[in-house]
Amino acid sequence: MNEQRLSGVGMTSARTRDRLVQRLIEQGIRNPQVLECIRSTPRHLFIDEALASRAYEDTALPIGFGQTISQPYIVARMTEALLEAGPLHNVLEVGTGCGYQTAILAALVPRLYSIERIEALHLRAQQRLQELGATHVRLRHGDGYEGWRANAPYDGVLVAAAPPEVPEALLRQLAPGGRLVMPVGDDRKQVLLRVTRRDGGYEREMLGPVSFVPLQSGLVSDTGTAGR
Repeated sequence: MNEQRLSGVGMTSARTRDRLVQRLIEQGIRNPQVLECIRSTPRHLFIDEALASRAYEDTALPIGFGQTISQPYIVARMTEALLEAGPLHNVLEVGTGCGYQTAILAALVPRLYSIERIEALHLRAQQRLQELGATHVRLRHGDGYEGWRANAPYDGVLVAAAPPEVPEALLRQLAPGGRLVMPVGDDRKQVLLRVTRRDGGYEREMLGPVSFVPLQSGLVSDTGTAGR
């Protein structure tokens, strides 16, 4: 990939990224690894070129198909919450989207699996992550409600869309001591939830209000049709 395109210029330059990281610190993000990943990951490559000048604003942006790239604060907050109790080794992401959150996680965990129900987004993210050298990430066009049982159990699960309640399949695929971070709720009220699997069941912590697109079941093919 062209080095200038990767590093960015003007509104996508290192100075602009530094300002974003400083804003995240002011909002309470403390994990230095997460902050460095936000600084070094070229967010402008994951959105439409027409929106590149806004890539390092702390805001969600459209990526097509009714989906968004999450605001950097939310990406950092969810990643930090997932890693808070210690390093993770086998992680599942539900909702690849454009691949930005995937790229952040890929820099922090050795084994990462990511599922996306919209085939066009899946293919686009696959190409972008390959270009960035994230070769250890495995992507799948699949239904996030079902998780990815073949690679379970996971010591970390991150979900980038909100169901009304935590899918049972994702809970079952958590390893003992594993953590799941995800939004839960409807279009009126959502909360960011961290669930930790314990011997006696599941410990739930509410981490604050959020706003995500809904988690939907089923698949969308590259022709825009839904199926199973």
